[in-house]
Amino acid sequence: MPLYMDIHTIGDGSGITFDDVAKAHMADLQTQDRYDVRYLRYWVNETHGKVFCLVEAPSVDAANAVHREAHGLVADEVIEVQEGS
Repeated sequence: MPLYMDIHTIGDGSGITFDDVAKAHMADLQTQDRYDVRYLRYWVNETHGKVFCLVEAPSVDAANAVHREAHGLVADEVIEVQEGS
């Protein structure tokens, strides 16, 4: 199954914190099975207003559907990636 990195840009002054992202990730985990998706990891850079999610999904649309249903925070960009060591 393809592996994707999605990128969210959170605007200045949005007030979104690491804890908010952790809650959104938990919502993704509760929703993902309906779409045959697995959200694996996430990273947050509050200073630059960026959130990155690593997801295994059959398509970009499926990955976005999980975010949309779980919490509404759909990624600005989704890029297919290959894991290295």
